[in-house]
Amino acid sequence: MERHNMFSIGEFSRKTGISIRNLRYYDEIGLLVPEKHPTSGHRMYNDKDVLTLQKILSLKFLGYSLDKITDLNETLSLHLKALEEQKKLIEKSMNTIKRVIHLLKEEGEVDSTLLFSLILGLPTEDLQKDWLERHKLTDVVEELSKKSVEESMNLDKTFVEMSKKVKQLYGKPIKDPEVQEMVESYIEETLSFLGEDVMQKLANVNVEKQGLQELEEMTPSPFTEDEQK
Repeated sequence: MERHNMFSIGEFSRKTGISIRNLRYYDEIGLLVPEKHPTSGHRMYNDKDVLTLQKILSLKFLGYSLDKITDLNETLSLHLKALEEQKKLIEKSMNTIKRVIHLLKEEGEVDSTLLFSLILGLPTEDLQKDWLERHKLTDVVEELSKKSVEESMNLDKTFVEMSKKVKQLYGKPIKDPEVQEMVESYIEETLSFLGEDVMQKLANVNVEKQGLQELEEMTPSPFTEDEQK
């Protein structure tokens, strides 16, 4: 045992700034277990213990309790996974804000009902993708994932414009020329965004009424109950 690489508990306390009481506690719970002197039985720390202590203090700083950081590698892996999930949520929130800012710049003013239905609908896009995958439409999900933020922004604008048009035409018969023109525009815009292949796959899918209702309920509607009917 080389003395210059080993530290008594007092020396280790002064070196690291951690109290002797805490060091004893870390030893008792198996978090930082030093070697024991073969004759006296006193705790003897080495440079490796300094690194271990730094990891413990880092995890404490990140908010972990001592009973959850015994397995350092597992704890760090779990924390990294949690941070990656947080990163995804932050990026999604940033993209949502960008889309809303772009829409407000383009439209000037947007009816609050339309705006909130759009904002509330954006977080459900992942749920819609899950629905598509459950109904064996993975190809559709892949195509949608390729859409850029700019393309999504254009879709938002189309959504608002079409919603405004529907509200304006509410109450008119389906055969009215303006209504027919609006329906045709809606189909053209949808086709333009999704593409013919995706539209065909969606048209061919066999989904029960309950499944379609589940999909509809995922996205908040900008319309009143009467307008929706």
